[in-house]
Amino acid sequence: MRSSAVISGVLTAVLLVLVVVGWTPLLSFDRSVTETLHRDAVAEPGLTQVNRVLSDWVWDPWTMRALAAATVVLLWCGRERRLAVWVAATSLLAVGLQQGLKTLVGRDRPQWTDPVDSARFAAFPSGHAMTAMVTCGLLLWVLALRWRGEWRGWGAVTSVAVVSVLGVGWTRVYLGVHWPSDVLGGWLLGWCCVATAVLTYRWSERRVPRAGPGTSDGEGRRMGGTE
Repeated sequence: MRSSAVISGVLTAVLLVLVVVGWTPLLSFDRSVTETLHRDAVAEPGLTQVNRVLSDWVWDPWTMRALAAATVVLLWCGRERRLAVWVAATSLLAVGLQQGLKTLVGRDRPQWTDPVDSARFAAFPSGHAMTAMVTCGLLLWVLALRWRGEWRGWGAVTSVAVVSVLGVGWTRVYLGVHWPSDVLGGWLLGWCCVATAVLTYRWSERRVPRAGPGTSDGEGRRMGGTE
């Protein structure tokens, strides 16, 4: 997991630099893909509407944040309070990082004379893509950490998470409100946040003494065989 965090962080930094300096091959690729998809979106209003529903409702950042909030509540009520704090803190920090980078980079979104959707604020990184990656990554981590061995729906949930992360990135480019590199940046930065959360949580567990057999703390009872 450490190498995953480092690699995703480095790739995010490299992509950020390329976006800021306006590296011509990247900008040309972004423009070519976005213009091609925009022509399809204009020509296929039915498919465009499906993408709008998926992007603006099913995979909207607020939908994802609601899932993260529900997870935090369930963990807290189940006395998994350290894990609940980690999920909440990671989600909040990811939002702050995302908004901060958008402000600092200030990248313009694609502009069209015949737009099929609209979005405000700066483009890089994609908030939809990053929020989906952070939320789905955290949910899968929680499931793997606590219930993977007891739950048969693991494969189905993993598939839904992967489709959601990839799908929301597709919708943002298809609807012409993001460049492909915005989406890639959101995915990379989101995964870096998840990997860092996992690493710091493991570090925190190693520093906390394990509870004895008679403890009433739910988290202590689970710590012996969950990693």
